[in-house]
Amino acid sequence: MTELIRKLASEGDLEDREYIDLLEDENREAELFESALNIKKKYYEDDIYVRGLIEISSFCRNDCFYCGIRRSNRKAERYRLSRDEILECCDCGYENGFRTFVLQGGEDLFFTDKLICDIVYAIKERHDDCAVTLSLGEKTKESYKAYFDAGADRYLLRHETADEEHYRKLHPYDMSFENRRKCLWDLKDIGYQVGAGFMVGSPYQSMENIVEDIRFMQRLDPDMIGIGPFLSHKDTPFAGFKNGDYRLCLRVVAVVRHVFADALIPATTALGTADPGGRIAGLKAGANVIMPNLSPVYARSKYELYDNKLHSGEEAAEAVMKLKESVESAGMTIKEERGDRKKR
Repeated sequence: MTELIRKLASEGDLEDREYIDLLEDENREAELFESALNIKKKYYEDDIYVRGLIEISSFCRNDCFYCGIRRSNRKAERYRLSRDEILECCDCGYENGFRTFVLQGGEDLFFTDKLICDIVYAIKERHDDCAVTLSLGEKTKESYKAYFDAGADRYLLRHETADEEHYRKLHPYDMSFENRRKCLWDLKDIGYQVGAGFMVGSPYQSMENIVEDIRFMQRLDPDMIGIGPFLSHKDTPFAGFKNGDYRLCLRVVAVVRHVFADALIPATTALGTADPGGRIAGLKAGANVIMPNLSPVYARSKYELYDNKLHSGEEAAEAVMKLKESVESAGMTIKEERGDRKKR
């Protein structure tokens, strides 16, 4: 093991320049992945947790430059799931062994606080041994508290970037860098298990930005960290930008596992879209969560955040057995449980 990886494994941190040197070095990635996997095993052994992803709406009030469901995209196919459809997705997932449901969607004002609370409460009433995770964007602290009181356990809100100048290049003027961060601190203060994260290779991102992201998350100490490569969408202002480096993304996942040894880190759908073996590669680089899609079949192709988004094959919950086989072939085991963070 090289000195830099040994230092990261023992201390859980590096100097800024050392992070950049390690992330840029393709020749050390095999050692880096092996070390990350060993650290993951200390806390989670060979266990992999599954979350049932339910994409509840492709309507969004925001206009993020990278996103396929941005409000200005007139070509996007819009849909909303009904309360009953969402509950049916959860029931189906429960029968297939899922014990966490992730309700994700654009910032759709149709879903009022009252409706969201009603849906969360109904899920917990039907499946009280399950965790409910929300990923519905920026809200007021009062709204977050209402969802929490209704039974929501976790909230995913990628910080996207820890650098304000970079944030301005990814978002329109009416979105606030400071409010994004405030939301994350509000969620922690309320008592949620909180998820942050960012894209690797997003337009105008530097290696220094990635180090800033790590530093921000060290202050936040998120329970979940979502990292995936930037993937362009043809109907956005970033259509002409090249996709993020898939191998670099895996190295970032591995480094993040060293820094946040006990975190829940998904092998994201974006990794699986970037490369057919991407999600298994993510698991081998230290990730320990997979999020198969429980959304109705008609909706999966419409929630297109980026081009060619994976929504068939093993991404479908109906392929649970095949998913288990692929995970087991990598020497790991899917656990049918909530899969909470095992804090140090």
